[in-house]
Amino acid sequence: MFDGLFGPRKPSTPGEAALQAAGGDAKKAKNEQEKYQGSGFDPTGLERAAKAAKVLDKSPNAKAALEVIREQERSKQMEYKTQMTQYEAHMEHTKLEKVGLEADEARKTLQSQTEHAKHKAQYQDELERKRYVDKLQAQQQLHERELKRQEELMQRQEEMRRKNIAYEAELRQQTEMKRVEEETKGRIKQERKNHDLRLEQARIEAEEQRQTVLEGIKLAGETFGAGVRGFLSDKDRMLAAVGTVSAIAAGVYTAKVGTSVAGRYIEARLGKPSLIRETSRISLTQSIRRPWTLLQSGKKGDALAGVVLEKDLSERLSRVATSTANTKRNKAPFRHLLLYGPPGTGKTLFAKGLAKHSGLEYAILTGGDVAPLGRDAVTEIHKVFDWAQTSRRGVLLFIDESDAFLRKRATQQMSEDLRNALNAFLYRTGEPTDKFMIVFASNQPEQFDWAINDRIDDLVEFKLPEYDERLQILNMYMDKYLRNSHLQKTGSLFGRAAKRIVLDNTVDEALIAEVAHRIEGFSGREIAKLAIAWQASAYGSTEPDFTRELLELVLANHMEQKQQKQLWHGIGAPQLQYKK
Repeated sequence: MFDGLFGPRKPSTPGEAALQAAGGDAKKAKNEQEKYQGSGFDPTGLERAAKAAKVLDKSPNAKAALEVIREQERSKQMEYKTQMTQYEAHMEHTKLEKVGLEADEARKTLQSQTEHAKHKAQYQDELERKRYVDKLQAQQQLHERELKRQEELMQRQEEMRRKNIAYEAELRQQTEMKRVEEETKGRIKQERKNHDLRLEQARIEAEEQRQTVLEGIKLAGETFGAGVRGFLSDKDRMLAAVGTVSAIAAGVYTAKVGTSVAGRYIEARLGKPSLIRETSRISLTQSIRRPWTLLQSGKKGDALAGVVLEKDLSERLSRVATSTANTKRNKAPFRHLLLYGPPGTGKTLFAKGLAKHSGLEYAILTGGDVAPLGRDAVTEIHKVFDWAQTSRRGVLLFIDESDAFLRKRATQQMSEDLRNALNAFLYRTGEPTDKFMIVFASNQPEQFDWAINDRIDDLVEFKLPEYDERLQILNMYMDKYLRNSHLQKTGSLFGRAAKRIVLDNTVDEALIAEVAHRIEGFSGREIAKLAIAWQASAYGSTEPDFTRELLELVLANHMEQKQQKQLWHGIGAPQLQYKK
């Protein structure tokens, strides 16, 4: 029965031939079986077995055939056991592969779960950041709505107050008109009663006044005529009268001229011209009120104190300060200086420091104050230079926004008064002098008149601060307005110290360095305003705490405002990005 596993084989013994014959009979028996399928009993098996037994009994090699069959059966059983062993090994190998596949699937599943958890964490972080930004925006919008509501409330209150004032004024007017009307009615009634009496009285008074005037005129004519006749007949009296009148006229003219000259001298020596906005020169009134200012006026200081500039520019300005101090010491003519560049880069601070370092008095005027003076501009400019000539120490005259009135005379927009003021300025600055030094400051130096360019001896450009300078300026103003805010004095009567601002641990040096990177394009003045805004935001909270979130919010507002201002000026969108 195992021959089917290894294919058909030829009979090698008579027993095998008998078996094959029995197999042929089996086929016949199968055919016979098909005939008896309907009866439920199959006798073919018994017939086949009986025939096979007869054949084997008749065969002489029956025992040998049985032995061969037994051996074949044992070898086939061994082969079957070998196949079963191989099958079991194959099943074990299959189980191992299945375990490996399951491990791979588990590893892939774990990796997928890890990636999913990572993406989920990132998504939750993004949602948290977005919720935080939305929260800040909502707080800002709430604050803006509150401000708007307060403004509307104040407007309504102001409108109600104006209406009340108008209503009260209307009531007073009606009351006053009613009173006047009643008084007028009473007077008219009284006048009607006294009309005849008043007419008679007026007629009598007019007649008496006419007689009095006629008699006065007649008496004055007689008196004046007698005096003139007596004066003309006496020559000595005529000469004395003419001399007296001449002396009076000469005295009046001399007093007028002397008063004018004395006034100009006092104004030049003790007063301050109206064009001068600020000066370190102490007037007589200031010296009387605050005598200690006389001791402080001569103190010298560092020209670059409080000014943060790049290294090359600082070295150049130091040389300029040293040269100016030596020029004053040797009483040599001063060299005029032009400081140009963006606003808020430290030009005015340097000019003040240069004056203190050189031992000069400084005076600040702005070019925009000249044009509104009209015809008086020439006189005021002469007053400024006359005032500067009287200084014993010398004056550093700082002209801020100087291109406002020192522009090219060829421009059609320049008025005649402004042209005359420019000519007066050119006249007073045409010669070298050791009495004053002029420092021009401008954002548009290309608009200067060619004669002004001829009077400028040195040019210095002030650029926007780079990263190192921005970081230094940031730390300087952070110390002043946040870290050491409690050292500032309030405006109270006793100079009470300001409340201390507590900086959060997140506001560290790394954050300040990052902010210095992000505010590229800010000037020194803008950085100072940013620090002041941080201080104001800290004071705006319940407790003066300054956190990273507050810093980021105020910084974002300032950067948006700067971007809008540059768009207004047509510069284009600046390279500023809000990074969180």
